[in-house]
Amino acid sequence: MSTTIQKSAIGFLMATAAILAPASLSAQNQGDPNIIVDGQQMAEPEVTNVAPVKGPEIKGIIAARQGDRIQVIADDGSSSIISFNESTKIRASKGLFSRAKLDGNALLNGLPVTIKTMQAGDQLIASQINLRNADLKTANMIRTGTAQGFAEQTAATAALRGRMGDIDQYNIKGTTNVNFDVNKWNLTEQGKADLCAAAAQAESMDNAFLLVVGYTDADGSDDYNQELSEKRASRVVNHLQQACGWKPYRMLTPTGMSEADPLADNSTPEGKAQNRRVAVNILVSKGLDGL
Repeated sequence: MSTTIQKSAIGFLMATAAILAPASLSAQNQGDPNIIVDGQQMAEPEVTNVAPVKGPEIKGIIAARQGDRIQVIADDGSSSIISFNESTKIRASKGLFSRAKLDGNALLNGLPVTIKTMQAGDQLIASQINLRNADLKTANMIRTGTAQGFAEQTAATAALRGRMGDIDQYNIKGTTNVNFDVNKWNLTEQGKADLCAAAAQAESMDNAFLLVVGYTDADGSDDYNQELSEKRASRVVNHLQQACGWKPYRMLTPTGMSEADPLADNSTPEGKAQNRRVAVNILVSKGLDGL
């Protein structure tokens, strides 16, 4: 082990005491102590006294967060649960040679990140998290659209429509809706075909990007529906990139909008079925549209 890694390991042994201590684990996760990944609960990592060593570098999208743990989905669909602490360096690129220092509040759902890790037993601990300032700006705009809460559905709907029509001065060139069964986020064969058709349509347009937004019907709690809408959006993003060949750099930050902006009446089974959807929006910058 090199001197640099030895020093990092010593520092992380001290900084991660809160993560490795049972009392802290209990305190940070009041209520449901698990992150749900593809329908399965990800339990708290077991307490370990193993000294951290250099772990893998992980690139992907933040799909869920609980306390000081995040779930990151890579482009190949693999999932990693990564802890972070006060020693984790979180930085956003501002230019070629400039990076801004951030705190854990910047780790928003849907944010693309590159993470350098240390490994302690089965646990992955982030030593450095890098992201792009432009991605953070978009994620913050999405978060602002849901800040009032989904109980204020009219305000949330207006915020979503405003963002969709004006985000970074994009024009909406088309929208494909893919529907889901109750409490499910797996894609049907029809849904898979529709997604690749949408990607092909966008590919035929110059300078097109995709914005993926997940939704639910009105049944269930706000927290559950928010998580479910994010899972649906993540599943669609994975299929677009892996099966349809859509490039990640042409994808705007995906998000879940729970039960906001319903297409139909949530008081009927037929209406609920229409609202359980992911919208794939084709966007073209207003400055480049028609070039």
